[in-house]
Amino acid sequence: MYKDFDEMMGKVKQGRKGTVIIAAAQTESVLDAAILAKRENLADSILVGDKSAILSLLHDLAPDLANSFEIVDTGTDLKKAASVSVALVKEGRGDLILKGKTDTSVLLKAVLDKENGLRISEVISDVLAYEHPSGLKLMSDGGINIQPVLSEKIAIIKNAVAVAHALGNPNPKVAVLSAVEAVNPKMPSTVDAALIAKMNERKQIPGCIIEGPLAFDNAVNVEAARMKGITSEVGGAADILIVPNIEAGNIFGKTLTYYCGYRVAHVVMGTKVPILIPSRADDAETKMLCMAMGLATIALS
Repeated sequence: MYKDFDEMMGKVKQGRKGTVIIAAAQTESVLDAAILAKRENLADSILVGDKSAILSLLHDLAPDLANSFEIVDTGTDLKKAASVSVALVKEGRGDLILKGKTDTSVLLKAVLDKENGLRISEVISDVLAYEHPSGLKLMSDGGINIQPVLSEKIAIIKNAVAVAHALGNPNPKVAVLSAVEAVNPKMPSTVDAALIAKMNERKQIPGCIIEGPLAFDNAVNVEAARMKGITSEVGGAADILIVPNIEAGNIFGKTLTYYCGYRVAHVVMGTKVPILIPSRADDAETKMLCMAMGLATIALS
């Protein structure tokens, strides 16, 4: 796995420049991200949304680049901006979609439309990367699946493993988390974790090493794993953390940003192209890193 986002961005830049479709681009932070990506020679952006508002913001933010972006005018209709963004991808105009002013639910409704959408998997999931001192680590799913059942957790793991492979780790160590590391029938997440680990042992989930259930401490800390008698390859050395539900993932992801000060990025997998749904509170750098991560998950030749 790449040691940090700078290394990841450097690798992405070695391929062709990508194109990002921004759905409802009439908001400052997402335009700042598009400007950063352009200045970094990372990606071009097609700006979908209220053209007059977009141009006004561009002239304020980067007058030298105000006429450097293609703008597709959909007015103030956020649903139209989402559906047009999806259509542009289907036409081969873009490599990924970034959420702008439109709500996540509105964008995903267009992305998952049965007739005109981009779904290629029964389960889509959000994969978050964070810049830990020991290298990039992944967590899923804190953004899409509310209370995933066993089959959904397996799909979530496969999506996360695919991202790890794309980020340079051919055999990531996956920890399926719960509150404890022992199977307890009263805690369904521990039962699911044990079943998933056994499936991996029997080669039913390839391309990774899975252990579970593991508590957070013995998934990421070697000494904690040793003290609790965990001797697996994953204990204390997890590359991917799989959380039991969306609440755990959402809280964990925001803790990384607001308490730890880590840089983060995330992508939605299971669609024809990566979908980027950063929080509207995320800054321009975070949104640009999401672009870079999305581009890193696809072959840009």
